Amino acid sequence: MAAKSAKSVGNYDAVDSPTVTSKEGRATMGDVIRNAKLATEKEHRMTLWQGLRLYPKAIAWSVLISTCIAMEGYDVSLVNNFYAFPQFNEKYGVAVTAADGTASYQVPAAWQAGLSNGAVVGEIIGLVINGWVSERFGYRYTVIACLVLVAAFTAIFFTAQTVVHLQVAEILCGIPWGVFQTLTITYASEVCPVSLRGYLTTYVNFCWGLGQMIGIGVIMGNLWRTDEWAYRIPYALQWMWPAPLIIGIYFAPESPWWLIRKGKLEEAKRSLLRLTSLDRETDFDADETVAMMVHTSALEQKITKGASYLDCFRGIDRRRTEIVCMCWAIQNLSGNSFSNYSTYFLQQAGLSNDKAYSFAMGQYAINCAGVFGAWTLITLGIGRRTLYLYGLAALFVMLMILGFLGLSKDRDAASLATGSIMLVWALCYQLTVGTVCYSLVAELSTRRLQIKTVVLGRILYNVVGIICGVLTPYMLNPSAWDWGNYAGFFWAGSCFLCFIYTYFRVPEPTGRTFAELDLLFEKRVSARKFASTDVDVFAEHVEGDVMKNYQDQIAISNIETVL
Repeated sequence: MAAKSAKSVGNYDAVDSPTVTSKEGRATMGDVIRNAKLATEKEHRMTLWQGLRLYPKAIAWSVLISTCIAMEGYDVSLVNNFYAFPQFNEKYGVAVTAADGTASYQVPAAWQAGLSNGAVVGEIIGLVINGWVSERFGYRYTVIACLVLVAAFTAIFFTAQTVVHLQVAEILCGIPWGVFQTLTITYASEVCPVSLRGYLTTYVNFCWGLGQMIGIGVIMGNLWRTDEWAYRIPYALQWMWPAPLIIGIYFAPESPWWLIRKGKLEEAKRSLLRLTSLDRETDFDADETVAMMVHTSALEQKITKGASYLDCFRGIDRRRTEIVCMCWAIQNLSGNSFSNYSTYFLQQAGLSNDKAYSFAMGQYAINCAGVFGAWTLITLGIGRRTLYLYGLAALFVMLMILGFLGLSKDRDAASLATGSIMLVWALCYQLTVGTVCYSLVAELSTRRLQIKTVVLGRILYNVVGIICGVLTPYMLNPSAWDWGNYAGFFWAGSCFLCFIYTYFRVPEPTGRTFAELDLLFEKRVSARKFASTDVDVFAEHVEGDVMKNYQDQIAISNIETVL
């Protein structure tokens, strides 16, 4: 069937349309289900190459909006690595005398925890706000408003005279960053078909790594400086992000799923056509795809009665919320918080400043490259659940090795071995848990509650991040607990518990449409049986306002065509 590119956006029943209507010009339930089923079958048959040919515009827009998350990665890289930066410590730290009598400057552990967690507190505020604002005003306008805020709040970083000023800047900038954390993933999952969903949602993690790599590169480029510009220049460079992103996102199409939820079906089809490059080989039909979205939304209305934060904890959605929350939390609980302090940790393990930053640069480069490695594993047909399980097992082993390296008497050799193991840990993490999480949280939440479910999950991630962010500086700081390598044992135990949870609770969403996932959760299928269970979403009886609205708009379009 050829794509219907010549039809007007509102004309759902032109001569060549597959939609069949009743005598009154109103689409019957059977017509809607027939079109939705055709679109679903086409999505299942669509290969990766066909998806790339049909949705190049969707890929480009998703990549643009996902780039917003690089700003957060950049700042996290700065604040955590500035603790090993002599000029920064001299400005914002206090004098510390070591046991051998040598003096140096260190930002106290309490302020390290405060600065690292300041952004997290702001992100939690931003996440809660995002659950309401983005659903009301749409994804594009919400992201643009947040970019304006980032540009304004960066001025506080640039002019900060005390550590208190930095704390205020971290909290305020955290608010728009919190919005980016969820909107980028949600937009990516809603503008692409099943064959591309795993790639575009996990690309968000690449952007995080890209921001971190740029941040550490900027720091290394200013190591030679001995004045205040050594740390002010990195802060000032945060202004390079907002302007080009605002211009690009202004022209981006809105998510068609959000438009469907708002009853704007004509705009949804128009947005869908802007996201695709019509190709006869894929037999794409925008009307059928809109019908599939309408059917899925109607099915979710049947399963999920409301769309508030409380509804995320009611009925079937409670299980989905729990899994999404834990998938996010596992990122920190598996040792990621520990690795965020890699430069500082390696310094305490005995490496020089230059070597510590070089290892950190390698780690962040691996963070980016690991995403492409994860794409390769996904392309080979390895499921998200499988990658999560085997990834956690490998991370557990490496964290145990890190702990045992603390027993070595040769500190020079042990410090180099520690740096090497951390690079391997980073690669394994990005091939599995670090990257696949973004796909899982986007796929396992219902469309109707997706933003709020992902928000709740990210809030738990940040709460766990606060706890880890308080503990980690004390574990590593020589003026506090000074655990050094032994901190690896603590995170290994936490990682093992994450493995147990994943085995029993995290299901396999690979290759499933959103409607199929809805039905699998409604039937309470065990996480271990998701991949092998067959479901027929079109055998379910669906009603709802969105279905009625769809039928009414087709009827109106038919009347206009006749006139």
